[in-house]
Amino acid sequence: MSPRTPRFRGVVPPIVTPLTAEGEVDAASLERLVEFLIEAGVDALFALGSSGESAFLTDSRRDRALAVVIGTAAGRVPVLAGCIETTTPRVIERAEIAAKLGADAVVVTPPFYARVHPVEVDRHFRAVKAAVEVPLLAYDVPVSVHTKLTVEQTLTLAADGVIDGLKDSSGDDVGFRQVVLGTSGMPGFSALTGHEVVVDAMMLAGADGAVPGLANVDPHGYVRLLRACAEARWADARAEQDRLARLFRIVEAASPDSAGGSTRGVGAFKTALALRKVIDRAAVAAPMRELTAEETRTVAARLEEAGLL
Repeated sequence: MSPRTPRFRGVVPPIVTPLTAEGEVDAASLERLVEFLIEAGVDALFALGSSGESAFLTDSRRDRALAVVIGTAAGRVPVLAGCIETTTPRVIERAEIAAKLGADAVVVTPPFYARVHPVEVDRHFRAVKAAVEVPLLAYDVPVSVHTKLTVEQTLTLAADGVIDGLKDSSGDDVGFRQVVLGTSGMPGFSALTGHEVVVDAMMLAGADGAVPGLANVDPHGYVRLLRACAEARWADARAEQDRLARLFRIVEAASPDSAGGSTRGVGAFKTALALRKVIDRAAVAAPMRELTAEETRTVAARLEEAGLL
């Protein structure tokens, strides 16, 4: 386990954003989801990340969702706010709003759509940090933003006090471990993995916590997993991780012939939460689609196999 004293650690679900049939934020369902996660024992919440459909929501809907999460959490756990936008000025605007709403930290990707140079990525993070007073975590998700944060770049930004943590969804476990090693002497730095199915391995490698989308569906399982890791009960951790890895196959329910990666992931998580009666419906933002009745039955079968239905 990490010798650091991270600001954020443990289970940090990237909370989904329940929607109405009209695409508005379903505040009542979102409040129930926040309570469900906190009662399960999670350590923080990450609002408006990839699982939260941040890129799909209008600004007013993003503000509404974040306000509901922060208001419902009511200081019981920290709330990290995704400020995921194409360019630096737009990220700063989102970060300022998040801070005013009471977010405990902001999570920022490199710029995207625009083709950027590593020097410009460095400049981007420094500008955002200078504009807001809350902690800043870098979000490494090249599958979505098409820029990979290198180990050297991440360590430089951390050493200079620009970023206070990393949410790693890059799939580069070697690079993530190098970041963990390189930040081991930096008080407050949080190294968080976004890998649902290898959390036990990443915790053994020194991660401070996990940000798994599947934790929306089974927060209790991830809390048990992280507790086993903290207590060095690695056989128990592996058994729990294996169960969660089987459950993660709900993301295979939606047909790849008509559903992209976001639909298959977020759609499956929302379908599972609706089946578990945590949220009212599995609506997703356009152009994504809800899962069909047959696909929903596949998700239900996985939930039953995992002991969740």
